[in-house]
Amino acid sequence: MTRHKPFSIIPVLRLCLCMFGLAYAAFAALAVRADQPIFYAPDGAAIDGYDVVTYFTAGEPASGDPENAVMWKGALWLFVSDENREKFEANPRAYAPQFGGYCAYGVSLGLVVDTDPQVWAIRNGKLYLIHSRETLASWARDVAGNIQRADANWPQVLAAK
Repeated sequence: MTRHKPFSIIPVLRLCLCMFGLAYAAFAALAVRADQPIFYAPDGAAIDGYDVVTYFTAGEPASGDPENAVMWKGALWLFVSDENREKFEANPRAYAPQFGGYCAYGVSLGLVVDTDPQVWAIRNGKLYLIHSRETLASWARDVAGNIQRADANWPQVLAAK
C-alpha cells in the first residue's frame, strides 16, 4: 500500500496571493502613470513658460516670470504674478492643459505632437493646446469627437512615444 502525503492548502494560497499581488502591482503602476502624465516642457518650462492661469483669467496666454515659478509633475510652471501662481497651486488640475500639454488633435489621432501655446481652446472648463492654426481648424470640425478620441487614447499614446 502506498502512502500519500496529506493535501495542504497553504502552498496553493501562497501562490494565489503572490499572483494577486503581482496583478495588483501591475494595475497600480498603470493607474499611477495615468495620474502622472509627462507635461510637454521642451526647455524645462511647461508650455514654453506661458502662464496657464492667464488662458482662463485674461482670455489669452501670457509669458510667465521665473520669479513666480512652481515645480509640478516634473515640469516648471511660470506665472505672471504671485496671485496666478497661488491659484495654480490651489488646484493645478483646473489650469493645466489636457493631454500633458501635447496637441489635443494629435492625441485624438493617436499621436504625440508638440504645440504652439498661442493656439488653444477652452472647452468645458479645460485647456486644450493645439499644434498650429491649421491643425486647430481640423480639430474644430469635431471638437467633442476629438476630445472623446483623445481621452480614449491618453495616456497610451504617451507611453508609446
